[in-house]
Amino acid sequence: MIFERVVRPRLFARGGGDAETAHEWTLARLAALSRRPGALAALRRVYFRAAPRGVFGVRFPNPVGLAAGMDKNGVALPAWPALGFGFVEVGTVTAHAQPGNDRPRLFRLRDSEAVVNRMGFNNAGAEALAARLSALPRPLGVPLGISLGKSKVTPLDEAVEDYLASYRALRGHGDYFAVNVSSPNTPGLRSLQDRAHLDALLAALVGEKPVLVKIAPDLTEAAVAELLEVCLDRGAAGVIATNTTLGRDGLAPADRARGAEAGGLSGRPLTARSRELVAFVHRETGGRLPVIGVGGILDPDDATRMFDAGAALVQLYTGFIYRGPALTRAITTRTRTTP
Repeated sequence: MIFERVVRPRLFARGGGDAETAHEWTLARLAALSRRPGALAALRRVYFRAAPRGVFGVRFPNPVGLAAGMDKNGVALPAWPALGFGFVEVGTVTAHAQPGNDRPRLFRLRDSEAVVNRMGFNNAGAEALAARLSALPRPLGVPLGISLGKSKVTPLDEAVEDYLASYRALRGHGDYFAVNVSSPNTPGLRSLQDRAHLDALLAALVGEKPVLVKIAPDLTEAAVAELLEVCLDRGAAGVIATNTTLGRDGLAPADRARGAEAGGLSGRPLTARSRELVAFVHRETGGRLPVIGVGGILDPDDATRMFDAGAALVQLYTGFIYRGPALTRAITTRTRTTP
């Protein structure tokens, strides 16, 4: 693959190998590309494949989405459909702009095809994202999801109002909203997966737009089952499974030292656990809650197994970092030719 042989080594070398510097450089290039309709059209002819399906009342031109975290502030939105994605999730965004945790905070584990991050919801804030989305010169052409998180400065007992502030600023722009209560990088955030907290949060947010809950892979089945009861009782539209893990199983020996960095792990070590959790959610709810499967999808077979486990849609993050847009095309090509 040209991306893996030529493009990826050059991207990974940016900023002396610092992963976040390379990420920022790539986003800046994609933002510039987003202002060139001809270039976008040419890329779309190469990478985009249609495989439409409807999920939670939203029509998706294909079932492969960009996961939250790649383009937090929506700076390169027109580029992602041109790279083959059938939907895009921006964020995680918070009511208050915040810088996130101290750098370095993003680490590649190449032998493991994994990433560790402790970004900490760095973003320009919900109002800034709303302004950017309002200024888009043309419709995106694919559904837009918006991932909502809690501002670090907001106490847990004020979390509902914090999420609501972001939702109110952005509700006119998102086709669906993801409630991120599972990032390991904001202190106390994962406690919002508990029954009482989640019940209050969904009671406030569920309404005019589909609301999904993003869950952690580190929960026990009993905890997931309780969370799913709340989702069903409160009318959540679906579940995103999964976020990054605090576990470090499955790392290659060469990556164990760097893998000890604090933060959430994504990529190949999460493949089996994410698929298991998708299957559990699908089985536990009898298919009543659509699932977006995310975590460790690095080839078309991974995506096929995720769909077989019960996922209605899938998302890419680390797989896209290591494989590039050819992965998006390969999955959608496989999807539309599979009975």
